[in-house]
Amino acid sequence: MIDNSWLDETQCWELLRSKDLGRLGYHLVDEVHIVPVNYVVDRQRVVFRTTPGSKLLGVVMDDDVAFEVDAAEAEDGAWSVLARGRARILEGDERREAEQLPLQPWSSGEKLTIVAIDVQTLTGRRIDRRAATA
Repeated sequence: MIDNSWLDETQCWELLRSKDLGRLGYHLVDEVHIVPVNYVVDRQRVVFRTTPGSKLLGVVMDDDVAFEVDAAEAEDGAWSVLARGRARILEGDERREAEQLPLQPWSSGEKLTIVAIDVQTLTGRRIDRRAATA
């Protein structure tokens, strides 16, 4: 039997901090979009860089977003963490602080806009495949 368990908030933050690529879900007009973004966790927020375009437009038009990170280990199972919150463009002192974070975009081009998701809810699950073989 496969063991499917909920993660507590501390475990969710640890897993969120362990990766640097996640998926941003946002609304743009009447559609939901999901795109990969490189990120870092800073305090209780997810921070990423972006360029002008649909991702940024979506955040400006509707700041209610979701951010998902997961991993699958062939032997052990998988986990998933979902953060929900409000996205905003960082400016002033917050932007200057965020510029010191190790944000390393994978795609080319200047990503001059820094966005933070202030996490309001954080949930996670782990699927343990080892329990199925025990």
